[in-house]
Amino acid sequence: MGDKTGGNTYRFEPNSTLNMGVGATYQNLTLNLAYGFDFLNPDLGQGDSKYLDLQAHMYPKKLVIDFFGQFYRGYHVANSALPGSASDRFTVLPDMHVRKLGASVQYLFNGEKLSLRAAFLQNEWQKKSAASALLGFEMYGGTTYNEGGMLSPSLTNEQIGRYDRSRFLEFGPNAGYVATLVIKRHFFLTGSVSTNLGLGYLSSFEGGQQETSWQVTPNLFVRGFAGYNSRHWSVNVNYVHNRVNLPSTTAYDNTIMTGNYRFNLVHRIAPGPKLGQSLGKLDSFLKSLRNRGNKPR
Repeated sequence: MGDKTGGNTYRFEPNSTLNMGVGATYQNLTLNLAYGFDFLNPDLGQGDSKYLDLQAHMYPKKLVIDFFGQFYRGYHVANSALPGSASDRFTVLPDMHVRKLGASVQYLFNGEKLSLRAAFLQNEWQKKSAASALLGFEMYGGTTYNEGGMLSPSLTNEQIGRYDRSRFLEFGPNAGYVATLVIKRHFFLTGSVSTNLGLGYLSSFEGGQQETSWQVTPNLFVRGFAGYNSRHWSVNVNYVHNRVNLPSTTAYDNTIMTGNYRFNLVHRIAPGPKLGQSLGKLDSFLKSLRNRGNKPR
């Protein structure tokens, strides 16, 4: 949140967890199970957050599809960002809510030669460098809310303390570029960046007074992948960052940022006779569903 009156910027963050777990991928189906173990998440004093974070990043051959369904309660802001505060601890807002729903669909023009599945899902292996343009559409909507104001007036100026909730909706076209550099057939670097010019609506409430705003705002979507691929093993790291700039009001500029990063150690396993037979039945079932959906009506 950028306070135009005071010239300060406040970064609100939830106390989400660093998770570790296992997963399995078969063709284009993936299931991951992870848990935020205590030794990965020492108590830093930022308070507790409750959240449901649903993200799907799918990479069909010529498409890039992303879904977001995020419901967070409980945030904190560093006291070092507050005017006149000498403390390096945190101010906790246990009842602050942020909800975001959104989707992005992009066409991958060179999907025959560039595989994002090789970088993200590791169910393919890209052996040559390639690049492609991206073109698509995205939409986001949601709410922010904290009863009594985003920050207490006793901690900062009175005006920002009265700002307590907003509703937003944005939609519009996007364009981008993605490239993969392959080194000696096994090592790879993949980067993707796209921007969106969305028509956005924001309704905010300050001290019971409503202000609405319509604007065209630019958004940003960045992905980065790096690792090693071979016939049986893959080691890689990846990062996804989505930045949604909301229409500004008379007093504030607001941005909602979403990101996640992963480290993956993958071993590819050839199924044995019994598992191979079961997977063959699954293949036949999925094929029958696809054929049924393609029948003329």
